[in-house]
Amino acid sequence: MLDVLEIVTTVIVGLMVGVEFAVPFFINPILNALPEDSAQLARAHGGRMGGAVMPFWYLTSLALVAVWAIAVRHGDGAGLLFAAGALLIVSVLMSVLVLVPINNRVKTWTPENRPADWKQQMTRWDRWHYGRVAVIVAAFTLIVTALA
Repeated sequence: MLDVLEIVTTVIVGLMVGVEFAVPFFINPILNALPEDSAQLARAHGGRMGGAVMPFWYLTSLALVAVWAIAVRHGDGAGLLFAAGALLIVSVLMSVLVLVPINNRVKTWTPENRPADWKQQMTRWDRWHYGRVAVIVAAFTLIVTALA
């Protein structure tokens, strides 16, 4: 049963990291190359899509890592898993305190109602997202290392 938990956790967290990594390094550069209204509309749509799915993905990832860490709390890799869980908590806090409030505004914007500083708000979201990606990549690295 522990093997199944390890595999499911690694796949779920790994997919989340891959999706979040793709946003700043592939998706946003593509969107930023679109004409202004198209780029802003695409980011608003992406904000709605991500806002609907990512909270569950982050919390499920955290829960799976927590269960795994507790299951092996006296064994090899437990410290790595608890550290990975702590990093996932940091990523959730970054999301809730900074990224989600910006995203909640972005997903309602249209070319007619967006604020004058919309590009600055997008840049702020992007900077924080780079940090969140670094945190979840580190967490995923710890998870994979715990398997070894």
